[in-house]
Amino acid sequence: MSTTPPRVYAARLVGLPIFDPQGDQVGKVRDVVVTVRTEATQPRVLGLVAEVFGRRRIFVPMTRVTNIDAGQVYTTGLLNMRRFEQRSTETLVIGQMLDRNVRITPTGVSGTVYDVAMEQARNRDWVLSRVAVQEPGKGLRRRGQTHVVEWRDVEGLSRREPTQGATHLVHALNEMRPADAANMIHDLPAERRSAVVAALDDERLADVLEELPEEDQVEILSHLDSERAADVLEEMSADDAADLIAELSPETAETLLQLMEPEEAEDVRRLMSYVQNTAGAMMTPEPVILGPQATVADALAHVRNPDLTPALAALVYVCRQPLETPTGRLIGVAHIQRLLREPPSTLVAGVLDESMENLRPEAGIDEVAAHLATYNLVAAPVVDENGHLLGAVTVDDLLDHMLPEGWRDRTVRHG
Repeated sequence: MSTTPPRVYAARLVGLPIFDPQGDQVGKVRDVVVTVRTEATQPRVLGLVAEVFGRRRIFVPMTRVTNIDAGQVYTTGLLNMRRFEQRSTETLVIGQMLDRNVRITPTGVSGTVYDVAMEQARNRDWVLSRVAVQEPGKGLRRRGQTHVVEWRDVEGLSRREPTQGATHLVHALNEMRPADAANMIHDLPAERRSAVVAALDDERLADVLEELPEEDQVEILSHLDSERAADVLEEMSADDAADLIAELSPETAETLLQLMEPEEAEDVRRLMSYVQNTAGAMMTPEPVILGPQATVADALAHVRNPDLTPALAALVYVCRQPLETPTGRLIGVAHIQRLLREPPSTLVAGVLDESMENLRPEAGIDEVAAHLATYNLVAAPVVDENGHLLGAVTVDDLLDHMLPEGWRDRTVRHG
């Protein structure tokens, strides 16, 4: 085996790319699998949980890992692509060890686990050797003192039913892209998932919910109290919130809509009024809308908003007052590419694309797909019979509705 650092911390492995011998990336590290026998015996590291193409999670035995270097992991390239299924004798370091309440036996200090270190023993097996523990904060200190101690000096990590919070796992999830965080939450045991969901803030939970399969969305929402569920729905994009609410019982849906802010609820109700898989049902009601006096500089300032998806930032929509959907008459749309070539003081109304027709809300999914393909668009306006802008359909909205049900949880072979 190639030279490796003497000690590797599990939390720092998460998200690292995994490469084959040719230097091609085959996946990312998502967790470390160990077998825990007793608190006196260092657990043997069995392998890594890797996420490969299509969000499939596979098991990579440590015997296939040739090198763990700064910022990357190398393997023999011979990986079994069968989906990882955790056995009853196995423990996930990130999913099940972080945030456990433990006691350091020589000193009696109690705290929570925030990282675990692994290293190679003399027989070349990888083992868990150190545990990083954080004491609770005292007085005015928000963060308590930290300790890195030997595995044998920690009590509480071999219990089958651990006392476990979520602070450090939530911190790790907050560092991930929403889709990656959703994948990790999907694979957590039910109790651990509940603790994590409770600890995530509303905005982050909304981002993650948008990336989860519908059955996970409904299950998570059903375990929240109504007030929080409504707050989380408000943080979701209106089209995603409408899709999720449509999966709930009519009574629950109405309760949550009543608890939402009136403006947010109105957008959701409007989207739910359209027939499923039409432009109206899948559109986003909050594209970038500007008045006829807006300049290129105004438009560029709006599309810089980091909360916009790339597809929503690709077009700006120039309308008469009012500038909230349903707007006054749509004058036209301008492409970000064109705006970048114009002087900042130029009126956006002077550089509109007049070559394309608009979609009607009743347009079916095939018509929407043909429209985007015909005009080489990643987004398109949806207008009513009077020319008022109702929203915009983006290519990601379209794909969400065109892909088979449950596509987020499908297994796709890498290669």
